[in-house]
Amino acid sequence: MSTGPGADSAPGPDTRSTPTGGDTPPDPGKPGRSIRTSRMFSSLQIRNYRLFFIGQVVSNIGTWMQRIAQDWLVLTLTASSAAVGITTALQFLPMLLFGLYGGVLVDRLRKRPTLLVTQSAMALTSLVLAALTLTGRVEVWHVYLAAFVTGLATVVDNPARQSFVAELVGPGQLQNAVSLNSANFQSARLVGPAVAGLLITGVGTGWAFLLNGLSFIAPLAGLMMMRARELHAVTPAPRGKGQLREGLRYVAGRPELVWPIVLVGFIGTFAFNFPVYLSAFADDVFHGGAGVYSLFNTLMAVGSLAGALLAARRGTARLRLLILAALAFGGLEIVAAGAPTLWLFALLMIPIGLFAMTVNVTTNTSIQMSTDPAVRGRVMALYMMVFLGGAPVGAPIVGWITDTYGARIGFAMGGAVAVLAAAVIGLILARVGNLRLTVGWDHGHPRVRFVPRERQRELTAVA
Repeated sequence: MSTGPGADSAPGPDTRSTPTGGDTPPDPGKPGRSIRTSRMFSSLQIRNYRLFFIGQVVSNIGTWMQRIAQDWLVLTLTASSAAVGITTALQFLPMLLFGLYGGVLVDRLRKRPTLLVTQSAMALTSLVLAALTLTGRVEVWHVYLAAFVTGLATVVDNPARQSFVAELVGPGQLQNAVSLNSANFQSARLVGPAVAGLLITGVGTGWAFLLNGLSFIAPLAGLMMMRARELHAVTPAPRGKGQLREGLRYVAGRPELVWPIVLVGFIGTFAFNFPVYLSAFADDVFHGGAGVYSLFNTLMAVGSLAGALLAARRGTARLRLLILAALAFGGLEIVAAGAPTLWLFALLMIPIGLFAMTVNVTTNTSIQMSTDPAVRGRVMALYMMVFLGGAPVGAPIVGWITDTYGARIGFAMGGAVAVLAAAVIGLILARVGNLRLTVGWDHGHPRVRFVPRERQRELTAVA
């Protein structure tokens, strides 16, 4: 399904068709009218995906509760932003070290039994950390160890979950399902941090860990209730030599895969370290507590949810949109770094969350839609390894910069990296695709787009 080198967009589901799984057909009484609104929740008509979605709603709330509680517990135990960065690094270090091998395993294994194992492992880790915290025996190395063990499970869980979505809904609904997954995660982000803030200030961090462990009951039950005959199952790849190299060669030959992965690598490593940045702004810059930190995360989730729902309405995932969203995201981080008041900084979290989610969903969808199902596990593992695995490298660095030079410098640096990476990779994609940037006016509004160089010469000749 690749569009080939130089394509400025990845293929997406045809909004005019009605594939299996419950897409809504065009309204015959209103020709030409977009059906995107009616399509926004169309994949939820599929029973297996609905079970998956509901289970993830509950589990994601618990996950966000644990994220907030974990960051605040480490900051309380150590009074160090660098220690928060180390925790983040340990959680994503396994993805950096073993992510590609996790993708090979995912392509060899059936997705549903694999997810039952990984989700159970993460539940057990949360329950152990809850027991240590509630009994007053927790030390910072316990949190480090729990983060690392969770990261090990994530090595297989992330590419398995990403690939499993295609098996739940089929290619016709993939764009919609990926976007709704992101909306699901961000909806939980609205609830999880708020509940975590109440628990931390009211009864302590241990209860957040306990509820997260129990929340895994929902996705485990959903997986067991699914109907296997309704899955769009992909035959697992046979065990063989060279499968890792095969996946890398597959990606290396496709610019529409390589450059988005490189871009999210830079952004994930330096600009997405929100646990470090936001905890430092809450504690050091605005002298708030866990409630302020939760507020920042909640407002960012509002923007992220809006970005995910807008993505669910779109029929395609264009790389042009990815570049523009990354530029806007980095620029807003730079602006927020200089915000003089708490409320201005907090309000800027909304558009930052919107553009961050646009980058995330557009990259995820364009990669999945451009990838052969037989190697999707390996490609998604590479994507997740670069996106999430950059944290072990970036988190300690930005943590050190934040501790040494202040939260404002650290946040501005992350935004500057995102802007520079987006600008350079946008130019590379335009050059590979023989495109040229044009700036003009459309009904009184500025319009920026890439057009083929032949078309540009025609426009110049006409002018």
